[in-house]
Amino acid sequence: MMSQMPRPTAMSTCPSCEEPLESGDRFCGACGYDLSAVPAPPDHLPEVTPAADGAVPENPAVDWPPAPELDSSDTPAPVHLPTDLQGTDSGGSELPSAVRFDGVPEQAGESAAGDYTLPAPDPRTVPPESLATPPAGTKLCVACRAGQVDRDGYCENCGHAQPRERDHMEQELGAVAAVSDRGLRHHRNEDAFAIASAALPDGTPSVVSIVCDGVSSATRPDEASLAASRAASEALLESLPRGTHPQQAMHDAIVVAAEAVNALAQEPGSAREHAPHQNAPACTLVGAIVAKDLLIVGWVGDSRAYWVPDDRTAPAARLTEDDSWAAQMVAAGLMNEAEAYADERAHAITGWLGADAYELEPHTASFKPDRPGVVVVCTDGLWNYAEAAEEMARVIPADAAHRPLHSAQVLVGHALDGGGHDNVTVAVLPFPVPPAGAGSA
Repeated sequence: MMSQMPRPTAMSTCPSCEEPLESGDRFCGACGYDLSAVPAPPDHLPEVTPAADGAVPENPAVDWPPAPELDSSDTPAPVHLPTDLQGTDSGGSELPSAVRFDGVPEQAGESAAGDYTLPAPDPRTVPPESLATPPAGTKLCVACRAGQVDRDGYCENCGHAQPRERDHMEQELGAVAAVSDRGLRHHRNEDAFAIASAALPDGTPSVVSIVCDGVSSATRPDEASLAASRAASEALLESLPRGTHPQQAMHDAIVVAAEAVNALAQEPGSAREHAPHQNAPACTLVGAIVAKDLLIVGWVGDSRAYWVPDDRTAPAARLTEDDSWAAQMVAAGLMNEAEAYADERAHAITGWLGADAYELEPHTASFKPDRPGVVVVCTDGLWNYAEAAEEMARVIPADAAHRPLHSAQVLVGHALDGGGHDNVTVAVLPFPVPPAGAGSA
């Protein structure tokens, strides 16, 4: 059976520019008009049934106005505009005499019959002070600044989808700051952080930062990272003022964070019937404590902590070792670092917080830096773009100890400029803890 191809319409002139055509032309040689777009004439013309007396009836439904006659001056006949003749719609009703354009009514409260009124005023034409304050517990649209946001996250006025609260987060305490961003490729931010400060028993200050990265292959990774960061921070704020050694406090905080993530998997059986093969919620964790002359780090997974001294002539250092396939290959002497991290399995993690983790092994380390500097606590969304300690030292601003929030913003911007393939979260902690009131400028 032959395929059916559109038949070219036999025409003598182009229907667009009226230039003569040759037989077989598919396009007009003058204007390029696609002649195949013109419908072909029917194969058979409809038959006209004659009247009883044998005469062919005329169509009385069309009442054309008489054309004006030309005078002896050969002046062309006047052209009628569409508005000169009153037409009817397909149902026989008269057409409206005017065209309505959507817009703000000239007088508030007036609308024609059948018009829809907006639930909120157009902010482009209404002074900001006259816009109503949304009721408590509701949000104002970030696009039109006039409508309220419904439960699904859309504006009831303009329909604009609202950004999630976690798409971009920033927080600063005097001696620590953190920034988290969704990145350019992910549809949500699965990272979370918590920063805090607490007084030790002798009254000296301590600063805490926790950064968590949700495991995307697991279910509800965003909930896992949020639960872990909050639980670890709360545990540290409870134990440090009691005099618990910071390294022990960090170990215990990671255990508490793991329990918080495990609790997310304790769902009723019916809740997992529809997704029985999903992994339990999971995340990585890295944290740092600056207390007196001690710097404590703790981690599970592949999120990292870096030390960058204020004196950039001194060497920077990575303070953590990844729980990952690549790190295991290097530690076992089977590959060098370049070979291991070039492998497609490099970032497969071997340790995490979650109900299906093989075994929880919190890692902690204690340092006594001999000079001032900053600690960079981050997810792989950042260190993928500044992996070596020397690279991290080159990226972070020289005044990071005095402007931690600005420095965190710069680091997140570096990751986004590099491609932003993952969520990006970073906390910057000056060491030692700056005196009270010496926050970023």
